[in-house]
Amino acid sequence: QVQLVESGGRSVQAGDSLRLSCAVSGGTFSNYNMGWFRLRPGKEREFVASITWSGGTTHLADSAKGRFTISRDNAKNTVYLQMNSLKAEDTAEYYCAAKDLELVGEEYDYWGQGTQVRVSS
Repeated sequence: QVQLVESGGRSVQAGDSLRLSCAVSGGTFSNYNMGWFRLRPGKEREFVASITWSGGTTHLADSAKGRFTISRDNAKNTVYLQMNSLKAEDTAEYYCAAKDLELVGEEYDYWGQGTQVRVSS
């Protein structure tokens, strides 16, 4: 059974930095493209960042460009989201997700439980 466990979320001040981690177990991490999503209060879940299985290609939402960086360590089965210059509007529950390249379909196959980030201005 594949499990994703996020960590690193906490309350910070605007302008601070935070690094989220997502540890993956129970599967073959190097077979997964990984993504970060967030759920802001009163909003629908939105894409934040993604990274391919090798780490060779990343994508960032417009709101994340210039401030956030996604990376992964396949030796540690972990994906990271480095968030700098945090804003109050970054307050959200952050989720990581895995797309198994051996499974059919475009949707992410596995999801974590989320980690809360709260940014106060």
